[in-house]
Amino acid sequence: MGVYPPFLLSETPKLSIAMKKQYNQAPLPFMGQKRKFLKQFKEYLNECSDESVFVDLFGGSGLLSRTTKDHFPFAKVVYNDFDNYQQRIKAIPVTNKLLSDIRKIVAGLAKDKKMPDAYKSKILKRIKKEAGYVDYITLSSSLLFSMKYVLTYEALEKETFYNVVKLSDYDASGYLDGLEIVRMDYRQLFDRYKDNNNVVFLVDPPYLSTETGTYTGYWKLANYLDVLNVLNSKSYFYFTSNKSHILELCQSMSDNSNYKNPFENAVVSTTQNTMNYSSSYTDIMLFKNYSASW
Repeated sequence: MGVYPPFLLSETPKLSIAMKKQYNQAPLPFMGQKRKFLKQFKEYLNECSDESVFVDLFGGSGLLSRTTKDHFPFAKVVYNDFDNYQQRIKAIPVTNKLLSDIRKIVAGLAKDKKMPDAYKSKILKRIKKEAGYVDYITLSSSLLFSMKYVLTYEALEKETFYNVVKLSDYDASGYLDGLEIVRMDYRQLFDRYKDNNNVVFLVDPPYLSTETGTYTGYWKLANYLDVLNVLNSKSYFYFTSNKSHILELCQSMSDNSNYKNPFENAVVSTTQNTMNYSSSYTDIMLFKNYSASW
């Protein structure tokens, strides 16, 4: 994976900070964004210094980076856009035009119901007219059953369409402002900042044994354990779920060997997520501040 040269967008003038748009969720659909944790996240940010360097190793939708920059407007916040979310943001005008045309096609159809094949064909024909980049993840949220998404036209045409088309345009104005954006493997980024005594790492790796989007294949236990190396003696926010059992594994290793549990004395917050009427899981956030006295 090549590295995009980092760039820093112009800082927001002090007088306009209060007037900036505040984001409580990512402006475009993204699986795994931590919007339900923002309240707890901001509470524990208060225990960090505004002179810290915040490094979002698995940037995802950038919501944690955006929230941190809004909380500490003059702090350095590094957003690792490994999934190339900025490309999707740049494509918003195209996406909005596509959705506007799709709304016209489905006008009169019942909401939240399966589309007849004739309407699906018209939509696919319209999408195929686009010669450049198409944000299939965002389109998926307006055309496919809840929580399903595809990455290509070929995958989209195999799916059943539903009339869940978004009724308003997307807007990401100011979302990336002030962030230092890079695109690299998280280990390279960690190595760049590991010797900074004032660094706080934001660590939100993909879920264990799930598809990982830009990361090829599955995120396995070995990958999870590798990530834990960045938590030793560094302040961090770490996100996982009860599906991973990583906390229990680390505690067991600590109890039965000389393994140093990186989560020892960390503050734990949880939130419940419901997938459907019969399936739910617990999201977990851990915060540890090595500059504090434990």
